[in-house]
Amino acid sequence: MANTTPTDAKMTQKSMRPLHDYKLVSMVISSMPTIVTFIAVALLWQFVAYANPYVIPTLDAIGNSLMSSPQMYWTNLLVTGQEIAIGASMGIFAGFILAVIMCEFPLIERAVMPLMVVIMVTPVVAIAPALVVAFGFGMLPKYIVTGLVVFFPMLVNSLAGLKEADPRALDVLRTLHASRWEIFRDLRFPGSMPFFFAGLRIALPLSVVGAAVAEFVAAGRQAGLGSLLTIAAAQANLPVIWASIALLCLLGIVLIAALAIVRKRVLWWSDENAVGR
Repeated sequence: MANTTPTDAKMTQKSMRPLHDYKLVSMVISSMPTIVTFIAVALLWQFVAYANPYVIPTLDAIGNSLMSSPQMYWTNLLVTGQEIAIGASMGIFAGFILAVIMCEFPLIERAVMPLMVVIMVTPVVAIAPALVVAFGFGMLPKYIVTGLVVFFPMLVNSLAGLKEADPRALDVLRTLHASRWEIFRDLRFPGSMPFFFAGLRIALPLSVVGAAVAEFVAAGRQAGLGSLLTIAAAQANLPVIWASIALLCLLGIVLIAALAIVRKRVLWWSDENAVGR
């Protein structure tokens, strides 16, 4: 086998540069509509803010609010993040476990699913005060509200994925006298992952909404971006209101971006581009 000389390595690097530059240019071009849209929205926002200072604040006023009180925003961001982490984890886990039980026992699905629908169509704003009465003024009611918002999308998507198992593969496993656990481990669970991540794509942004709503309506500890937003609204402090909203949006974007990275790592085999790797 021939040895690679320094000259060959330099030529290889030079040949790779045009490809790298082409990918970079393509990425910039594909991002241009998004960049132009954000710039147009920012300009329109500034125009409306200067014309109506009592409706929305200017972007620089929002930025000054964030820069002048970083500790206040950071502390409340951590509280909301904690509610999302714990509440969403509870809802995701409960939704998936119940989906597994429903898939394995159709009678339980027929008995429980109508009750789940009734719970999900009940406004969470109406449930929150009852949860405060039942569980006190701590963080638990907020965790439960956040979990409830996340629960139903995870239940429906996970159940659909578990039922989507290839009938031919299922027949083969049953012919081989595979146990329920083996069928779940080798067929249903891997096959349900695309549906599971589709549910997460819906549930994680909803968890931010659920945490904020819980802080709005669940009495108790006045902490979190939702509580900060409520206090600022009572004081008509527009920069703090919109700074809190911006942080909630940023939190949702971070969750979606993290999910996209994890999904690409876990479900590389389900990507059409992965065929032939």
